[in-house]
Amino acid sequence: MLRPRTPVLLFFLWCCTPLLVHADDPGAAFSAGKPGGALPDGWQNRPVVSGKKLTRYTLVVDQGTTVLQADATGAASGLVHEGDIDLARMPVVEWRWKVSAAIPGADNSVGSKEDAPARLVFFFDGPSSNLSIGDRAEMLAASAAGEKLPYATLMYIWTTSAPVGTVIANPHTSRVQMIVVGSDAGKWQSLRRDVVSDFRRVFREQPGKLTAYGILTDTDNTGGTARAWYGDIRFKAGK
Repeated sequence: MLRPRTPVLLFFLWCCTPLLVHADDPGAAFSAGKPGGALPDGWQNRPVVSGKKLTRYTLVVDQGTTVLQADATGAASGLVHEGDIDLARMPVVEWRWKVSAAIPGADNSVGSKEDAPARLVFFFDGPSSNLSIGDRAEMLAASAAGEKLPYATLMYIWTTSAPVGTVIANPHTSRVQMIVVGSDAGKWQSLRRDVVSDFRRVFREQPGKLTAYGILTDTDNTGGTARAWYGDIRFKAGK
């Protein structure tokens, strides 16, 4: 019997084909937008599962700078972009975020409580021959239905359910790995991570093509409420 597909895998069925063209300046320049205005080009609000309530993403001003505000109440959708980044050339991601408060009862190691007020998410393609029999069967079933699941998903998350630095496997599949990078509420946190190095560390293999990336604020499992703010997302050359 096939395992139920985790909502995280269903999240990006629409954009799992590697792109051939990379952007010259990838990322998200929320600060260039106007409060209440349109989101940057190429970014779409996508539900984790069809029919789920959407997280609300809006541009607002915080401390004189335009940032993205995310509001979720029993909701789960991500703001995502196709993978127009050459990680071999720019493996480092820099961003900042602020979380209003922890989600009561959330625990990223438990499926029924797996919510987070802030996530930065990366989706990768890869060889199915490296997957377990169960994961391979799941991908074949999706392919037969005209879908394509991500080979692997790497998330940076804000949570108080585990210490910063902890790596948490998604409760439904080891093909989704989460690295805890934040837990302090009410203040801006600036972050810098080497996506390629982190992928190698948690999956123990080289990353394939990046197919999509985005941000996600979700409370569908706990039914709670979350608010977070995201600053610009930038990609840099490694050092």
